[in-house]
Order: sequence, then structure tokens, then C-alpha cells
Amino acid sequence: MENKKFSVSMCVYGGDNAGHFSAAVESVLNQTVPPDELVLVVDGPVPEALDAVITTLAARDEVRVLRFPENRGHGEARRAGLAACQNELVAIMDADDLSAPDRFRQQLAYFENEGVDIVGGDIAEFIGEESNVVAYRRVPATDAEIKDYIKKRCPFNQMTVMFRKCMYEKAGGYIDWYCDEDYYLWLRMMLNGAVFANTGTVLVHARVGEDMYRRRGGWRYFKSERALQKYMRKTGVIGTATYTANVAKRFIVQVLLPNRLRGWVFKKF
Repeated sequence: MENKKFSVSMCVYGGDNAGHFSAAVESVLNQTVPPDELVLVVDGPVPEALDAVITTLAARDEVRVLRFPENRGHGEARRAGLAACQNELVAIMDADDLSAPDRFRQQLAYFENEGVDIVGGDIAEFIGEESNVVAYRRVPATDAEIKDYIKKRCPFNQMTVMFRKCMYEKAGGYIDWYCDEDYYLWLRMMLNGAVFANTGTVLVHARVGEDMYRRRGGWRYFKSERALQKYMRKTGVIGTATYTANVAKRFIVQVLLPNRLRGWVFKKF
């Protein structure tokens, strides 16, 4: 399976930090089992420092760069990158996170031995230096556990996943849903019969900060999550009792709690 070809899809835009982006790419390319293709979507104009990193990467044989002249948004950039990937197995990576050195080796083993359609893993959230871990987001490992967990919370850390492109396309790919495009995708993949797995290990170290917790709150975010819960109830994923409990919890955390307290809740729970 270490000879299995796979692609990695990344997106970068003008607001990304050039140093963080460079480190993220190197963590992908310097794997124990590296990808044979990295598809990088540049979503609009970027500053000189970031452009210098992208230009250097574009000279590498395994890197393909797609440039948008104007910023089109993360959803469209993500869709374009995945559409351009030439392999059936595709991994997602964010522009400011760090993949564990054996991330892809671990994931490829699942596709060989367990016949799964998507494999993710845990993340370690850090601030500043990679060693300054402030929280872990651990997700359930088996297909049955994941499909039970999805009824209450998103069961994958998006920046860790690798999936079969055919199942992604069968579910309709990424469709815009404010801050929940990934959760919406996993639900549709499940409804289309996808088999899930998580490794139970940390696959990615993810940069976090106060801005992240701010994005996880507010009325717009709550309304988006409530609408997704309605979709889950409509499609039979959850019943009315679970819907009511899920919406109530989200209202408390996303609307009533201040950012600092919300951050504590995310870190601890």
C-alpha cells in the first residue's frame, strides 16, 4: 500500500502566514510515505512573501498550482482543488497546520485492510510553538461509533481526512453551508453508504487562537448549525428528542457564552 498513489489538496489565500504555510507544505511532502501529487489552489492575490513560497513550490514535479485571479472563497477553492486531483485517494490539508510524519502511512493501511471510504484522526491544538499543545480533539474510531457520534457532533477533524474521491463525488462534494460544509459532507456520505474510520492517533497539529473560538460562536453560526440539525432530523439521522437537545446545547455554547468561556468549553469537552 505504500506504493499506492494518492493526492493531497490544499488551499491558500492572501491572509495566510508565509512561514506557517511553508511549514505545512513541508510536513506533507516530507512524509514517511509522501504523496505523488500535491494540488495547491491559490485563492486570489497573495502578498510577496507568500507568493515567493508558492513560486518555489511550483517548480517541484509533484506540486501543481491552480491560481484564481480573484478570491472566490474557501468552498469554491476546495471544490476546484479536489476536482483537479488525479488520484482516487485524496487527503485534505490546511495551509497553517502540521501533519504528523507518518500520517499518510497510517491512513493508507486502512484503505488496504479495512475497505473504508474515509479515514481521519485526532488533532492536537497548539498556540505559537507546536510543542505548546492546549487541547486535543479526539474522535471515535470505528464505523459504528462514528455513525453514532455524528448524531451529536461532527465526527471528523477535516484537516486530517483522506477519502475515496468516488464516494466524495457520489455525495455531491463540498456544498456551501456556513462553517459546516464538512459536517454536511460527512452526513451525505453516510447516507450514501460510506464506511468510516478514524485512526485514534494524532494525525495533525492544528494552530488555534481566540479567533477560532470567536468563529465558533454568534447568531450566524448558531443558525447554520440549527439548520443542519433540521436536515439531520428530516433525513432520519436523528429524532425530535436528539434534535431538541442538540439545538439547546448549541444555543448555550454558541450564543450565550462569551468567547473566553466558549474557548474553555471547547478545550475541555
